[in-house]
Amino acid sequence: MNILITGIIVLLSAFFLFAGSIKLLGWQKMIFEKQIEFFHSYGLNRQVMALVGVVELFGAITIWFQSSILGLLGVMALLGTSLGAIYFHLRFDTWKDGIPAVMTLILSGVVVFLGYVIF
Repeated sequence: MNILITGIIVLLSAFFLFAGSIKLLGWQKMIFEKQIEFFHSYGLNRQVMALVGVVELFGAITIWFQSSILGLLGVMALLGTSLGAIYFHLRFDTWKDGIPAVMTLILSGVVVFLGYVIF
């Protein structure tokens, strides 16, 4: 892996480990309450939020396996959650709430492009 992909993977992995663990465990109360408020406003329940957390954690861990299908599945999981977050934020919130999801979508796309198309 080159240094650019590694740096992006570090950022994505850290972000989604943090976000997914909060969705599952609720260890950061303020962020957890904001997240559950978002999910409820979308008509989604706590179980869906936990499932999203599992997908985020799966992606954050498996994105490191770039030389195998697990790496591709991991980055695709992050792409999917980012797209879902963008959709729900644009549909129910303001575009500003979707900025982190846009950034993770772009970074995940860069990993796919540089990791699987160019190399």
